[in-house]
Amino acid sequence: MFDAVVIGLGSMVGAGIFAALGPAAAAAGSRLLVGLALAGAVAYCNAMASAWLAARHPASGGTYVYGRERLGPFWGYLAGWAFIVGKTASCAAMALTVGAYLWPAQAHAVAVAAVVALTAVNYGGVQKSALMTRSIVAVVLAVLAAVVVCALGSGAADAGRLAPDGGTTPGGVLQAAGLLFFAFAGYARIATLGEEVRDPGRTIPRAIPVALGIALVVYACVAVSVLSVLGPVRLGEAAAPVAEAMRAAGVDGMVPVVRVGAAVAALGSLLALILGVSRTTLAMARDGHLPRTLAAVHPRHQVPHHAELVVGLVVAVAAATADLRGAIGFSSFGVLVYYAIANASAWTLVSRWSPVRLVAACGLAGCLVLAFALPLSSVLAGAGVLAVGAVLYALRAGSGEARGRTR
Repeated sequence: MFDAVVIGLGSMVGAGIFAALGPAAAAAGSRLLVGLALAGAVAYCNAMASAWLAARHPASGGTYVYGRERLGPFWGYLAGWAFIVGKTASCAAMALTVGAYLWPAQAHAVAVAAVVALTAVNYGGVQKSALMTRSIVAVVLAVLAAVVVCALGSGAADAGRLAPDGGTTPGGVLQAAGLLFFAFAGYARIATLGEEVRDPGRTIPRAIPVALGIALVVYACVAVSVLSVLGPVRLGEAAAPVAEAMRAAGVDGMVPVVRVGAAVAALGSLLALILGVSRTTLAMARDGHLPRTLAAVHPRHQVPHHAELVVGLVVAVAAATADLRGAIGFSSFGVLVYYAIANASAWTLVSRWSPVRLVAACGLAGCLVLAFALPLSSVLAGAGVLAVGAVLYALRAGSGEARGRTR
């Protein structure tokens, strides 16, 4: 149980909280705490749906497999496509977070350098180990705890800044929830541990809410402390909100600590994300949904080297050209679509109304509402890329049928 919770925290508590608070405050003002609660509730539904699906379909591949087995080949493909698109944007967001905290004036250059370096690390077959995960979690939690203590203990903290402001709309709160969902990404890692934990049918459903609950409490404490120091307007404008809060609180000595902590968290997340995206790309290439050259495995390093190089190139271009807030919104849209398909798949696990269907229905509705409440540019870009994926699937299916008729 303890190990499963730590793995879940290691997948969630990372750079997201350092980056997502600013865009969320710009959307919802001081009501970003309501958005945080909504994001956590949707994440819980998604994680439970993933856990039930993993128990029924233990094969690796996540919703790419669940959608194919429960809803049909197209939905599995669309889930895989949404995952690759969303997580590629997550990679760019993590890289830009490194740049925003380490060297704000050259954020894009630092981001590209980080992508190149970690792509080279992955190419050499070095993966994010369990020890590295625990070390990063310990560092990030220590930094965030120090931030909360320093912010709330300073004379700059004002509880009046937490009061709801009159300019916030329900749409802004939902948009904030969609953006803050980015900070919870990774929670479903617990659901994939079915073959690695004792009594998975009991342990996994217990570990998921515990890990999510701890992450939600940590995020809420950080959000309250930063908001009470900066206020919603300054928080919404800050590129590196946690570091800005330390500066505003008069604790200048904490600024470099926060910058290093955020960079460590973002680099750890980026390493794992590049690894995950390249492996999903490998799986889809093997099934013929992507060019089969991407399924090539290096004879010595035993890694999908073509997939890793292509993913690294795409992420580097995105990190060089995109802005952090746009990358977060685009990433959230893709990942929310991915989990919408997971919830729809979980709905089919039982034939009558039950707690499984209730959670799946809430998760599906929550994912769709938050996805389309995101900034319009993120929705249009995300929907456009998903449409391109659907067209490619249709063209491939049509060419397959034509070859069958020819034979």
